[in-house]
Amino acid sequence: MSRIGNWPISIPENVEVNITDNNVVEVKGPKGELKQSVKPEIKVRVEDNSIYFERSSDLKRIKALHGLYRALVNNMVIGVSEGYKTVLELAGVGFKAQNSGQLLELSTGHSHSVFIELPEEIKVQTITERGKSPTIILESFDKQLLGQVVAKIRSLRKPEPYKGKGIRFAGEIIRRKAGKTAIAAAK
Repeated sequence: MSRIGNWPISIPENVEVNITDNNVVEVKGPKGELKQSVKPEIKVRVEDNSIYFERSSDLKRIKALHGLYRALVNNMVIGVSEGYKTVLELAGVGFKAQNSGQLLELSTGHSHSVFIELPEEIKVQTITERGKSPTIILESFDKQLLGQVVAKIRSLRKPEPYKGKGIRFAGEIIRRKAGKTAIAAAK
């Protein structure tokens, strides 16, 4: 459970990491700035361009926190240096996606268009090509926020197993089910 917590995180050269007195890890990089508070049971230290996490005891809860905080800080370091990107496809007849700034407009078979105001930390781009499904590209340095926004967008029209219509990840394979079968009345 806590093997991940023992791995050090290497800090890229363009990323700056600070640890405050009240155990808050601040990560600054070219893409943005993130903060994460760490429980006092986990000690965080920066040495030789690496971040190390040490736990105070071997209780199961503290072992879980050890791996959790290491993973969260690692996601922060990757986010501010490289960033995260998610590509969504709208599969369905008449499904459309448009954006104007941070406002995303989706037409996914409802009687009305759905408008979603995206946070400033997320960059959105919509692509509509003839003969292909509309595509939404979301980029951010905050992995948690990006995942939350993607989950919200997908919840508007989840991919269904019969025709495969809905909002899905690019390259996602939807397990298909057979529909109703006609029972031939031979009598």
